[in-house]
Amino acid sequence: MAAAAAAGLNVIALTDHDSTDGWEEASRAAIDDGVALVPGMEISCRTEHGISVHLLSYLHDPTHPGLLEEITKAREARLTRAERMVTLLAEDYPLSWDDVIHHVAPGATLGRPHIADALVAAGVVADRSEAFTSILTSHSRYFVQHYAPEPALAVELVRAAGGVPVFAHPVASARGRIVGESTYHNMIDAGLAGLEVNHRDNPEEGREFLRKLAAQHGLLVTGSSDYHGLGKPNRLGENLTAPDVFERIEELGTGTAVVR
Repeated sequence: MAAAAAAGLNVIALTDHDSTDGWEEASRAAIDDGVALVPGMEISCRTEHGISVHLLSYLHDPTHPGLLEEITKAREARLTRAERMVTLLAEDYPLSWDDVIHHVAPGATLGRPHIADALVAAGVVADRSEAFTSILTSHSRYFVQHYAPEPALAVELVRAAGGVPVFAHPVASARGRIVGESTYHNMIDAGLAGLEVNHRDNPEEGREFLRKLAAQHGLLVTGSSDYHGLGKPNRLGENLTAPDVFERIEELGTGTAVVR
């Protein structure tokens, strides 16, 4: 929150993967630093064709039974998956489970970023970006799938929890396969509220497609730095959401409130 204030931001969202454990601490810090906080979460989803989808949920009720049950199931699957990946990696690299655990903050959902940090610490790669484009890519022999809800189901659960569902970096083809139009329409039918258009991993031609789709279906257009700390090149404030869009998100979100 202090870094957000230093970057000149007046509003920031906290959207950890499949977790809301950081909300309480972030809320206290946001008030201290004079930054409005949008409590949220980034839900890991997967289509029936195995394509990864990330769904942002803003201002949902973190205790909603249906959403909480699905997130808990996904978190447990991610842990089992990470253990299997580390076992495979340990066959070829100086890496142990304890090495990975060392990089996981209390309450965080353990995932590939923590494995990447362990690989950086071991001197195997220079940074997270190199890890994700080489050893940890979905095409790598070390990659292991894990359970994740269908995107449309996740949208429905976020809406049921009073949240505002936004499709994160939808056309980030450098991260892996991207979905076809049928997935967008399934998510829209389920109650999708917006598309994260302004994101460093969305190429410009993809952004134009997203803008047109948003205009056709009355979807919000958002932006995000997708800041993960110093392990990635993303910087706070490099992509923004328009004030009127933020106001609309606040109006739509009924599960919890913006912290001021």
